[in-house]
Amino acid sequence: MDDLTKEQRKKNMKHIRSKDTQIEITLRKALWHKGYRYRKNDKKLIGKPDIVLPRYRIAIFCDSEYFHGKDWPELEKRILKGSNSSYWYGKIKRIIERDQEVTAVLRSEGWTVLRFWGNDIKKNLDACVQAVDEAVFDCTLCTND
Repeated sequence: MDDLTKEQRKKNMKHIRSKDTQIEITLRKALWHKGYRYRKNDKKLIGKPDIVLPRYRIAIFCDSEYFHGKDWPELEKRILKGSNSSYWYGKIKRIIERDQEVTAVLRSEGWTVLRFWGNDIKKNLDACVQAVDEAVFDCTLCTND
């Protein structure tokens, strides 16, 4: 994967956050600016979505490409070539499965689930906000019937 020493890798991994990441903060600020009010990491919902719009029953996840397995066939090859490959392969494979399970459960409970990749939030924030707008619009259509 890369040429970090064991100590450098350990230091790097220690600083990776599970909540209030830069991508989450970026999307939250954009949504707040548009007038959306939300909850962060709602423990009442399976998977503790990063952003929850309870009024519209929308759960939003901000997923990092590496840990959530974007472009899995390519990432899988890189992981298998890297150090401690069995650990990382198992970990990321399980996260992918868990994401699918969480999405399925939330949808079965009537939630709209949106998942955004970190780079999409960084590079195409307007498109991500537009996807939220469209989901809100769809939810308001359903409740007005």
